[in-house]
Amino acid sequence: QVRLVESGGGLVQAGGSLRLSCAASGSILDINTMGWYYQAPTNQRELVASITSGGTTRYGDSVKGRFTISRDNAKSTLYLQMNSLKPEDTGVYYCRALGGGGVYWGQGTVITVSS
Repeated sequence: QVRLVESGGGLVQAGGSLRLSCAASGSILDINTMGWYYQAPTNQRELVASITSGGTTRYGDSVKGRFTISRDNAKSTLYLQMNSLKPEDTGVYYCRALGGGGVYWGQGTVITVSS
């Protein structure tokens, strides 16, 4: 089992920045890919960014050039640096981990970008 706890959400003005963190605990040696997913009200979760244990990254089209995903394996923590935030980035951001045959989700953190 893997437990994920997100932090760093909040209210920010358009054009501002936030940094999300996701701390992993439990069977962390089983984790391969980690990622951030976004859910707007009434919408499905969609990929924001992901990173493999080897450092290969993938980004959703709407965040390319603005967001940067990284992970510190020694601290078992995933990060998402969010710059040039837009009102349409408003929603709940979830951390996800894959590994050991399981899919694990955090509880989510809310980001509100005001115009």
